[in-house]
Amino acid sequence: MSTIEDVARLAGLSRTTVSRVLNDHPYVSDEKKKLVQQAMEHLGYVPNSAARSLRNQKSQIIAVLIPKISTPFFSQLIEILEMAASAKGYQLIICQTQFSKQKERSYLNLLKTKQVDGVIMTSIENDWSIIDSYLNYGPIVLCNEVVEQAEIPMVFINQTKSGYMIAKHLLERGHKHIAYCSNGYISEGMTARKEGFIKALAEAGIHFQSKLHFERVSTVNDGKHIFREMENLNICPTAIFTGSDAVAAGIISEAKKAGWSLPDDLAIVGYDNMELTEIIEPMVTTVILPVEEMASKAMDVIYEKIHKKQFRSFEKHEFASKLALRDSTMFRRNLVATS
Repeated sequence: MSTIEDVARLAGLSRTTVSRVLNDHPYVSDEKKKLVQQAMEHLGYVPNSAARSLRNQKSQIIAVLIPKISTPFFSQLIEILEMAASAKGYQLIICQTQFSKQKERSYLNLLKTKQVDGVIMTSIENDWSIIDSYLNYGPIVLCNEVVEQAEIPMVFINQTKSGYMIAKHLLERGHKHIAYCSNGYISEGMTARKEGFIKALAEAGIHFQSKLHFERVSTVNDGKHIFREMENLNICPTAIFTGSDAVAAGIISEAKKAGWSLPDDLAIVGYDNMELTEIIEPMVTTVILPVEEMASKAMDVIYEKIHKKQFRSFEKHEFASKLALRDSTMFRRNLVATS
């Protein structure tokens, strides 16, 4: 097995010069870098990245903590984060917490033990006071989360505006009995979305009915179950915000089996803009999220914090969602008179 000394001998350079090339030292000529690269290729020499990381106190790895990789939003976010990290010379490791406080802390320990250079958190399970202590060891950036007391960068969607936008869309189409779904994951963002939704209802003089709030739902099967629950209500909603395109698909499936006309009998709004929203019948009105922009910003920020070694700084990078209007809410019958 070739050594750094073999590379130096073949390149006709000192061991120190070869070491500087391997560690990206700024004061090495392009000619010497080329000689080292040629010698490495000829000998099949591969630098010991672990040893280099210990010397540089950098792993060139960023951890991203997500609750569930199967969720379309997080899958897309990870894909873009990985490409952005690679473009900056970093590797990305995916840490699925499954909403576990213990798992979250164990992954944060990667920062404490210098196995990663920074952490991007897309959800939060522990109290911020616990997470805050890890800033002594490296930078943390929130992506898709907001914690007002946190002294770190936050990249997020304005969920208050999203919830308000969804409710206004349904209200403008004459709906008064509107159901609301949430996935059971409690965060400032999810709370803000619900508050925005309720605010729009209140402005229209409509009281938010707790019996029309369906919690802990995120799958197609959850959507099917919700529809069966709605059928048994004294006053069935004429519209529903599902909080998920998968839930929307489940509701549509069961409603069609029951002979309901969509969107005349029930208008449906999804969330995430999954591909299936344009395939199923009716096509689903849904919320488009700026995933690419958020992921790119989060990677830019964590990269800056790693290199500046500035771990505490209160920053907010806000993005807005959009509504894709499709057949599931573009009703044909005037609901104002029948609500």
